[in-house]
Amino acid sequence: MEIIGYLAAIIAAIAFAVLVVYLVKVLKETQRTMSNVADTLEGLEKQMEGITVETTALLHKTNTLADDINDKTTRLNTLVDGIKNIGESVKGFSQSINTVSQSVNKVAEENKEATAQAVKWSTVVFEMFKRNKNK
Repeated sequence: MEIIGYLAAIIAAIAFAVLVVYLVKVLKETQRTMSNVADTLEGLEKQMEGITVETTALLHKTNTLADDINDKTTRLNTLVDGIKNIGESVKGFSQSINTVSQSVNKVAEENKEATAQAVKWSTVVFEMFKRNKNK
């Protein structure tokens, strides 16, 4: 029986030794993997610094462009307002011309007979003047 106890102890010791060997292998692989992960993260950190610098420059350019667009929009609005005022002035001038034209037509229509009489009398006077001149 003692031999069985010793055999059990030897088997347990061998099993423990095998377990330790495999555990050491796993830990070494884990260490190597963690080292690779650390290297990858360092590279990623450097890339992020570059991206941050480029993003900051792009944001600055975007802000400058937005300010330029706002300035040009303000100038364009001023120009559009000026053109609108010119259009309103031309429209008012056209309406004034139409009003004057209608007034002249109305007066001419109202004094149609008097104008015709004046033309007849001027023709008669001119004919009489012509006859007197010939005599």
